Amino acid sequence: MTKTKSGTKLDKGLEKLLEEKFAPSPFKEKYEKEAKKRLMEKFNYKNVMQVPKIVKISLNRGVGDISQYPKAMEKTISEFILITHQRPTITRAKKSIASFKIREGVPIGCRVTLRKDAMYTFMEKLVNVALPRIRDFKGLSPNSFDGRGNYTFGVREQLIFTEIDYDAIDRVRGFNVTITTTAKTDEEARTLLEFMGFPFRER
Repeated sequence: MTKTKSGTKLDKGLEKLLEEKFAPSPFKEKYEKEAKKRLMEKFNYKNVMQVPKIVKISLNRGVGDISQYPKAMEKTISEFILITHQRPTITRAKKSIASFKIREGVPIGCRVTLRKDAMYTFMEKLVNVALPRIRDFKGLSPNSFDGRGNYTFGVREQLIFTEIDYDAIDRVRGFNVTITTTAKTDEEARTLLEFMGFPFRER
C-alpha cells in the first residue's frame, strides 16, 4: 500500500487504476467530427478557432473536519479514484471557522481535475451511464451556468457510478461537478454540452 498526502492508504487495486493509461474516448471524436461542425453552423463562427470546447471537468466534495469524520476523507479519495482513475488533491480550510470547529489548514475535502482523454472518458461515462441511473431523472438544470460559459451541477449520490459498490460505502455522499469551457456565453456553452449529449430539462 502507498499513502496519499492526507495519510490515507491506497490498496493495490486503486494503485493499479492510477497507473492505467486512458484509451481515446469516442466522445473526443464526437466533439471533433460532430459537435464542432454543428456549432460552426449554428453560431456562424468565422473560423474553427472560435468554436467553444470543454477544457476540463472538476469533481469536488467537502467532507468537513476529518477529525470528526475520519472515514469521510478515506472514502472520498477511494471513490474519486474508482470513478475517475485519477489521484485527487486534498482541499484545506483557508481560515478557521469556530462555529463549525474547523481550523485553518485542516483537510476539509477533495478535488479531481480531469483534462484531455481522462476528461472525455469521464464525460462519456457520466452522460451514457451515470446520469440515466438517477432515479426520476428529468434532465439537468439549464440555470446553473455562471455567466462565463461554465456549468456546475450536483451529484446527490455516488452510487449512480457503477464502479461504486453499495456494500462498500459507509454512507451516501454526493459531490459537485464543474465543466469549464471556452464558450463566451452561456447559450454557446449550453449548446456545446447539448451537442455532446448532456440532457437538459426545459426552463
